[in-house]
Amino acid sequence: MDKHVSVPFDKTVSESLSAGDYVYLSGTVYVARDAAHKRMTEALNKGESLPFDIKDQTIYYMGPSPAREGRVIGSAGPTTASRMDKYAPTLMDLGMTGMIGKGRRSPEVKDGMMRNSVTYFAAVGGAGALLSKCITDSEVIAYDDLGTEAVRKITINDFPVIVVMDCHGGSLY
Repeated sequence: MDKHVSVPFDKTVSESLSAGDYVYLSGTVYVARDAAHKRMTEALNKGESLPFDIKDQTIYYMGPSPAREGRVIGSAGPTTASRMDKYAPTLMDLGMTGMIGKGRRSPEVKDGMMRNSVTYFAAVGGAGALLSKCITDSEVIAYDDLGTEAVRKITINDFPVIVVMDCHGGSLY
């Protein structure tokens, strides 16, 4: 079933989604990959705050290519989500409700998703140029020194994803 979901979204929305749902996301999500996740975890361990309020947010695991002239972002395909598995449970416990990436997740992530009503969406790998057309704004908000791995705030419109793991334990894997 096709669904249109505004991001950010709360646990109630996450609980309404099921593995296999085709979803079009519109609104604001944050982009972070390995290095940014490591730095965010280090900040938390030092008692510092994250560069954005994680509550009800969705993180897209993506490292964009440079934007071409007239575009807000370059190719914007998903990266392998399992590289963030050691960090994801902490962020879920802090209130994150969505993740976008590609590939399987660990049992610890699945447990965290069920405990915190979190949804894992897959974006189509290899379709980064097409996905970038759904991104209407992109701004680096933290860790600029990390280049493509900096934390970004992006605005998306009808960004196509599939629920591959839901908060009820359902999984397409």
